[in-house]
Parts: sequence; structure tokens; C-alpha cells
Amino acid sequence: MIDPLAEMVSLLQPQAAFSKRACANGRWRVHRSETGEPFYCLVLEGRIWLNMKGYEPVALEQGDFVLIPAAWEFFMTSYEPPDAAAPDMLPEMLSPGEFWIGDKQRPAETQTLIGYCRFSSPDAGLIVSLLPQFIHIRGESRLTTLVQLAMDECRARRPARQVIIEKLQELLLIEALRSLPPGPASPGIMQGLADDRLAWAIREIHARPGHSWTVAQLAKAAALSRSAFFVRFRDAVGVSPMVYLLTWRMALAKNLLLSKKISIADVAEQVGYRSASAFSVAFTRYAGQTPVSFAAG
Repeated sequence: MIDPLAEMVSLLQPQAAFSKRACANGRWRVHRSETGEPFYCLVLEGRIWLNMKGYEPVALEQGDFVLIPAAWEFFMTSYEPPDAAAPDMLPEMLSPGEFWIGDKQRPAETQTLIGYCRFSSPDAGLIVSLLPQFIHIRGESRLTTLVQLAMDECRARRPARQVIIEKLQELLLIEALRSLPPGPASPGIMQGLADDRLAWAIREIHARPGHSWTVAQLAKAAALSRSAFFVRFRDAVGVSPMVYLLTWRMALAKNLLLSKKISIADVAEQVGYRSASAFSVAFTRYAGQTPVSFAAG
């Protein structure tokens, strides 16, 4: 059976960019202004606050894991935060991958493992838009193990290091997404897959992206009326069924074009277009350049 989540993460091509262990004591605040790359944090010891733009402050405790698939602006503070007027602090590097905040003469009150990765997919932005914007998981030992393994590999220089890191990043992302607790969450693929009816339709799209799908056919796969399916899908996933189908088809098409292993006509057929010219028009409208130009880089 096709697994849409595994397919999506695999197509994202997550790769490690940077990881570190940060120890801190006293009252501190560190402000981050990122570039939209994935960020994760595992609390090994103590308690801290995470403040992300657009969200209420989140208290993180020992064993908590946070993943932000596209991190932009946020800041972290000690559990007893400094005064609002106090300046932000810059972590001091003690050694590669090891940072300290506060008084080095005193023991650490908090320890965190922090990692950044990047998605190499040519359509990462649109795929990420289908994921939850903020993931907070408490007490999941499997995530702790995966983060520690990823950190170890980042620091080591063993054979096949990069391959191992990439596989660990994939596992980490999949485990974080499927460990999401039940309940209200931002719209996205996980909300869709959590709905048994919608999951059937999503799996059909991923199993046969080249099929000439209609909303009526997908609604039938979900055992829902056309109107009920459309509203339920849009509310859960955040986009309409046809927009989701187009997004996935074009993500596959970009990946196939960059592989340079098959012709544009074959790409068109695999993603549901009857001719190379029809595919070229749709791709150009979607990507802003022709398939030939995109494949040429």
C-alpha cells in the first residue's frame, strides 16, 4: 500500500545542515531570525520557553521535542525569563557543536539538542505548506534516540556518514509527524491522513498520480458525497482536492525532470497529462518556466 507521508518526506530530501548542544544557566533570551529552514529542539534537562511568531508561548520540559518545518522568527528564554528590556544573549562556542549561555563557573540548569536541516527538493516550499507549521511532542523516547544518533553522526567522520545522516533526518521527520497527539492542529497532510475517509482518497492520489482524477471519483473513494468530501478535504488539508493533486503532480514532475533520466513526454504521462504540450503549458503556468528550462537548471 502507498504511504503518502513516507513519499512526501522522501521527496523533500531532508539533509543535515547544523546541530549543536546548548547548555545554559541564569536568566537569558536568545532571538532567532531564520531563513525558513527546518529547526528542531530536544530538551535534555530543565525547562525553557519557546516563543514563535503567531503562536502562544510554549513551555518545554525535559523530554519535549519541537519541530518547525519552516522556521522564520522565534526566541527561546530561560523558564524565568529576563526583563523585557534586557539585551538578547549570544551563545558562546566552547568547542565545535558545544555552546554555553550564562555563567560558565556555575552548573548548567538546562541542556538542549538543537538541529537545523534543509530540504533539497525543488518544490520543498509547497510540500512543506502541506505539513503542520509547528509540532510539539512530549516524552517520545524514539525521537530522543533519533536526535542523539543524528548528533553523533554529525560530529563523527565515519564511512557513509552523509548517507546515514540523511536517512536519520527522514526517520526523524516521519517519527515527529506520526507522533503528533490527537486533537486540533493546523491543517495539513497529517490532518487528512488522520481522517479515515480522506485517507483513502489521499492514498489513491499517491498510488495513481497520472490518473485523470475528478472530485467525484475521489469522493467515491472516500465514501462521501462530492460536496461533503470537498469541504471536509479543504478544511482538513488546507487546500482543495484538485489543488492538492496539482501540487503533488508538479512536485513529482520537478523531481523527474531534474533526474534527467526520462523524456518530457514520459514525465507528462506519469503525472497525468495526455501530451507533452499540455504538460508544458500547465508546468509553465505553475513553475514560471518551461519544463525544458527547468530541467536545464
